[in-house]
Amino acid sequence: MSAVLPAKPDDDDIVTWWGLVIEGYQATHVKLLDEIARRLNLTPAPFDVLLRLVRSPGHRKPMSQLAAEAALTTGGFTKVADRMVAAGLIQREQSTADRRMTYAVLTPLGVRTAEDARRECADILRATVLAPLGLKGATALAGAMRTLREANSTREANSTREANSSRDANSHRKANGAREAQRTRGSNGSSAAAAGTRRSNGTS
Repeated sequence: MSAVLPAKPDDDDIVTWWGLVIEGYQATHVKLLDEIARRLNLTPAPFDVLLRLVRSPGHRKPMSQLAAEAALTTGGFTKVADRMVAAGLIQREQSTADRRMTYAVLTPLGVRTAEDARRECADILRATVLAPLGLKGATALAGAMRTLREANSTREANSTREANSSRDANSHRKANGAREAQRTRGSNGSSAAAAGTRRSNGTS
């Protein structure tokens, strides 16, 4: 049966077409993960987390958001995070703006490993996706998948992503403000200490 849908596809046409989409994705993704494991000795979950963190501002994201994006339960993600902490790839940091929120943050080793993973991932995808589809086909595929994601994601999931993004941005702003205030206090404290020293020495 042709992979191209006729003008009026019947039930079998539609089911077959979708089956080819799934099979194509699975075959390509399995090849990608096998190559990543061979080249970098990374299993799928840590590989996914590293890619998400290295492309995030400050190389950090809320743990709850990472778990949702990686389609893992809270308990499942906690185990992954524990292994990554033990391997020195990430560390946990409590939010200064919201103590209920804990961030996963890449360590220096994590940054290097994540950058290696991103480079190797792109290299593999050039061979497994870009080469057979071409730039135009790969761009069209990404656009089609984005359309399906937006059309079929639940409203609750979209709301959660938007809330997480907003809360993350607010936390970054508050944290930056706190750091700036701390630097200002430190600078003022140093100036006051210097002035006190000059007075005690009888100088102006």
